[in-house]
Parts: sequence; C-alpha cells; structure tokens
Amino acid sequence: MKLPRFTKPYRLKDYKFTLVISVLALSILGVLVVGSANESYQNKQIVGLVLGLGVMAVVSLIDYVWVLNMYWLIYGFSILSLLLVLFIGDEVNGATRWIDLGFTTFQPSELAKILLILFFAKFLMKHEEDINYRWTIIKYAALAGVPLALIIVEPNLSTTICTALVLCLLIYIGGLSYKFIGTVLLILIPTAIIFLSIVVQPDQKILKDYQQERILAFLEPEKYASDGAYQQNNSEMAIGSGQLTGKGLNNNTTTSVKNGNFILEPQTDFIFAIVGEELGFIGSCVVIALILIIVIQCILIGVRSQDMAGKIICCGIGGLIGFQSFINIGVATKVLPNTGVPLPFVSYGLTSLVSLYIGIGFVLNVGLQPKKYQ
Repeated sequence: MKLPRFTKPYRLKDYKFTLVISVLALSILGVLVVGSANESYQNKQIVGLVLGLGVMAVVSLIDYVWVLNMYWLIYGFSILSLLLVLFIGDEVNGATRWIDLGFTTFQPSELAKILLILFFAKFLMKHEEDINYRWTIIKYAALAGVPLALIIVEPNLSTTICTALVLCLLIYIGGLSYKFIGTVLLILIPTAIIFLSIVVQPDQKILKDYQQERILAFLEPEKYASDGAYQQNNSEMAIGSGQLTGKGLNNNTTTSVKNGNFILEPQTDFIFAIVGEELGFIGSCVVIALILIIVIQCILIGVRSQDMAGKIICCGIGGLIGFQSFINIGVATKVLPNTGVPLPFVSYGLTSLVSLYIGIGFVLNVGLQPKKYQ
C-alpha cells in the first residue's frame, strides 16, 4: 500500500520509547500535584494529558521534512495567532494572553514557541552556508523580533524572555560564529547592567509598575515581604518545610502553602512549591531528574538527526523545556525574580501541555529518521 506524502515507512526499533516514558511519567506526576494544589483542575489536566499523548503519537508519524516545506505558512500562522489575541483575546489582570474558545481557553504564545522552532529550523538549514553573513543575521533578527514584539505587548515579559533565549539557542546550534557571539556579549552585558540600573528607579517608564515591583522585591525581599515578595517567600518556606520526604499529596494542614492564600494559583507558576512541600527533597529531585533526562534525550536525538533542521528542532525543544524549567524552579526557590512561566508537563495549562507534546512528537519523528552512516 502506498503511503501518503506526509509520512514514511518507519522502523519500530527507532521509536524513542524512553523519551515517551519519561514525558509520561513527568506528566502523571503533574496531574497528581495539580490535583493536590487545586482539585477542580485535575480532570482538565487529565484531558490535556490524553489529548497531548494522542497529538504526540500522530505528529511523531508525520515526516518533519514535509512539514518544514510549509515553513512560511507556519511562521504566518504564528504571527496571525499572536495578532489575533491582541484583538479578540480576553483581558485578565491587565494582560491579554488568552482566546476564549467556549469550551476552553487558548494561549497562542505557548503554541507559537513550538511553531517558531520549526520555522527557524528550516530557515537556518537553508542559510547553513551563510549563517554568519551580516544580511542573514539581520533577517533572522527581524523575523525573530516580530513575534517577540507581539508577545511583549500582551504584556508577557516572561514568555518573551523564554522565547528569546530559545531563538538565541537556535542560531547558535545553526552555526553562529563564536566571534560574533563574543561581540554580542560585550555589548549585551553592559547594556543589561544599564537597563537594570534604570528600571529600579522610581520614575522609570520602561517597565510596568508590577514588573518593576517584582525586580525590587527580588533585590529587597524584606522591604516587600507583605506584597511583592510575599509569594516567593512563602514558596521558599513551603519547599523547605517538605524536608526529605514531604508532607504527602493532598494534605490539608492549615500551614500548607496552598491554603490561606499563601500563594495565588499554586497549580500554575508556583507548582514547584507544592512539589517541594508535599513530595519533599526526594520528590523534587525526581521531577528535576525527569526534566533533565527529557532534555538530554532531545539533544541526543538531535545529534543523530539526518540534517541540520532535525538537529535544531530537537535541541530547540530540549532547550525550551530546560529554560522554562530553570526559570520556573528558580522563581519558586527565589533564585530569580518573580516571573510567570509554567513548569513543563507539570503546571496546569492545556495549551502549554498540548503544545509541548506536539514538540515532543516532532522530536520523535526526527528520531525515526536517523542519520544514515556509511
């Protein structure tokens, strides 16, 4: 029987079941922790998990090379969805990030992160030979700048930072010279210092008030203990209170971080506080280890890919999971200023969960088409 154009005859032994098991294990832990943080969200998270697994299975059998041939359509859809949310999106707490679909909400910026990785994988492969030419770098910066600008005006600074880090990683994987990277860092580091020194001033106009407060609360937690640093302080104490083995899932003690408004929306940005409190140091290490295993497997699949685009897809998805995890856990442990990004496969959020499963599906398809060694 002749196969459709969008797929190929694959070998079962090339399917990376270890990656699937790792992602599934982390997701099941996420369902349990989300249910403990707020039981009303658990069933929706289960639906997201089942949907994500189904989408991942389908995407993993679609030839990524065939998909990348439509890379300009992928980019256009990303931009269109980000524009659409600004016009018809629902405003929540001063930010317009979600589109109400009736039965659920959709956050375009989460899916856009995956789609942009696909687009730039093809773009960078086409420019593999001239990646360090000035015009190529200018085009890359311009194409990356449009979606970043649309995300930041939502406003969604945390997702903008995370997406920018991933896009920087992609061009590095694509072969950007260390000379250029060094030059950028020589400019970027002093600029970042100047930027931070300006945004902490009382009359600054660059950041919104709540964004400035988060930075100030990180620098002076005692001064902002009752407002800006309140959630991070409580998160840090909750993680410490879990000690070695934790207090157990679904505990209802009055001192639990999920009770008494110690943390708002514990099932999303501060889910790691629940992990630390209820599963303890051991449970926290298990979550971090699973994330690390997933990231490493994505990179290893990318290293063995048949072309540069496959390598960039795998390293991009692995980098996205790694960056988001570092930021989320860093915020929960007060290593970084308070900024909201979900913990991959653990935090509640259907768009985030399904989008990440789509990304893993593409990584699995890259793994099904390994480099042919002579």
